[in-house]
Amino acid sequence: MIAASSSPNRRTLIPPAAVLAREDSRRGEEREDLSSASTILVVDDEPKLRELIRLYLERDGYSVVEADSGHAALAIVARDVLDLVILDLGLPDVPGEDVLRVLAREEVPVVILTARATEPDRVAGLRAGADDYLVKPFSPRELVARVEAVLRRSHPLPEPTGGSYGDGALTLDDDRREVTVGGNEVSLTRSEFDLLVVLASRPGRVWSRPELLERLQGKGFEAYERTVDAHVKNLRRKLDDDPRRPVFVLTVTGVGYKLGVERDA
Repeated sequence: MIAASSSPNRRTLIPPAAVLAREDSRRGEEREDLSSASTILVVDDEPKLRELIRLYLERDGYSVVEADSGHAALAIVARDVLDLVILDLGLPDVPGEDVLRVLAREEVPVVILTARATEPDRVAGLRAGADDYLVKPFSPRELVARVEAVLRRSHPLPEPTGGSYGDGALTLDDDRREVTVGGNEVSLTRSEFDLLVVLASRPGRVWSRPELLERLQGKGFEAYERTVDAHVKNLRRKLDDDPRRPVFVLTVTGVGYKLGVERDA
């Protein structure tokens, strides 16, 4: 685990290069080839921590760029095409939440990496548009696994989805990643869209929170079930779905969620 630290005399425990070199190089079976074309921006004001994250990402084939402040990160976002951002919220110049809001508008996937560990902090970060949330101290291998899982969200899901639902009340276009409600286009984050795709793949089928987390984040690490609740709340708000009497995303008490409208013939 990597130790969290606090300003100004922060210290991060970095494994010696010799230790990293001796680590088992096996990555698991049949890893998807996501890394070869993926560029990751690491935003943190600790140089040694950025160096460590870069080391783990690059040895898995990712291209890595770094920023030590919010302003530097926003300049890179405006200039470069990024596949994902690893973002610390405690930046020295601007609040990390401000950077997160910009990234959410640009639909850039974000993994928050921060020392803020309370449940309200986690929920707030997810509601603000983060795709995942990891707390310091952290495992670099888990961070890489979460990056892989978030990147998998941009790949088409195997079930046939898309089309019209509820006599045209809801339409879903996989290829264009577009959603309309009552004929009006709705802007969704990557995670919200993928959640809707899963629910729409089998209308009426009840999905448990662990099942939805597995579909959205992949297997292989411990996930945070409140992630689903936060995304459902945001999705309902954007679909204008009254949480007291929802039509599209229904809660099945004690189980999970389902799509409440059928696919049109």
